[in-house]
Amino acid sequence: MSAPRGFASDNYSGIHPEVLARIAAVNAGHAPAYGADEVTARAVGLFREHFGRDVEVFFTFNGTGANVTGLQALLAPYEHVICAESAHVNTDECGAPERFLGSKLVDVATPDGKLTPDLVASVARGWGDQHHVQPRVVSVTQPTELGTRYRVEEIAALAEWAHGRDMYLHMDGSRLANAAAGLGVGLAATSGEAGVDVLSFGGTKNGLLGGEAVVLFRPELAARFPFIRKQAMQLASKMRFTAAQFEALLTDDLWRRNAAHANAMALRLEQAVRDVPGVAVTRPVEANSVFAVVDPAAAEALQEDYAFYVWDDRTGEVRWMTSFDTEPADVDDFAAAIRRVCR
Repeated sequence: MSAPRGFASDNYSGIHPEVLARIAAVNAGHAPAYGADEVTARAVGLFREHFGRDVEVFFTFNGTGANVTGLQALLAPYEHVICAESAHVNTDECGAPERFLGSKLVDVATPDGKLTPDLVASVARGWGDQHHVQPRVVSVTQPTELGTRYRVEEIAALAEWAHGRDMYLHMDGSRLANAAAGLGVGLAATSGEAGVDVLSFGGTKNGLLGGEAVVLFRPELAARFPFIRKQAMQLASKMRFTAAQFEALLTDDLWRRNAAHANAMALRLEQAVRDVPGVAVTRPVEANSVFAVVDPAAAEALQEDYAFYVWDDRTGEVRWMTSFDTEPADVDDFAAAIRRVCR
């Protein structure tokens, strides 16, 4: 029995039918394991069509695995990562980057979840001093955990700042498709073409059963990566089933169709509730999330029928997420419920 569609997370959604069909299509006969199969080769070819012919691609099981292994390709244990205070690597990965890499995360408070060169510069110090952990990586989330979106030029400015100091730029792109669809650009425009060195590219939140990819825009980083991935327990034996999902996602712009629909549903929800008494939308809707402050009692009443997260207990801010399979009727019914309890 399926549960009603909620607004807690795009991780709650099912598998897109085109992805499911592709998994079924490759589920015949035997194929070489660990990525030495034709399906994986085709999927990597599609990544190169979207991101550039020289990229190297490595599939992982989940976003934490993609982030940890991607960062490991860039870091020594005595070096650190600069990220926003709200970044997923800092708040929602149970300390995995620090535990498994032995590298420090240095977080920066931001008003909107976005780093700027000035914010990064405020905590980047100690170069060459053996008493200080060394700055090596700037990590951004596109879009951010607060639903805000970096413009291409903002990513490029961070890349220029980092590269000018012999640092790398890493991108957590678990929802990169949503950002690119919202900006009206391709996947590479807001990642590799803007100067990102390593990308964690998300699929699970955009219609896949489960699968992420580490995209290396610097091919010289690839030599060590097979060993990094294996040691991090992120190497799938039946790789073709992960690769097949990305083959579907990157064909006929399924990634954009899914993400654009999710974005449109978030905007529909924001427009439906923006004038409701007792609801204060707190952040611009630039991807597939709506943040709003509502009375805690109203939030509790809504949660009797709809799943969503309270983002900040102190302020009453909640987060409502939409997905590729969110229907207009789902949004309209939820908005009607909000109007009933928030008055």
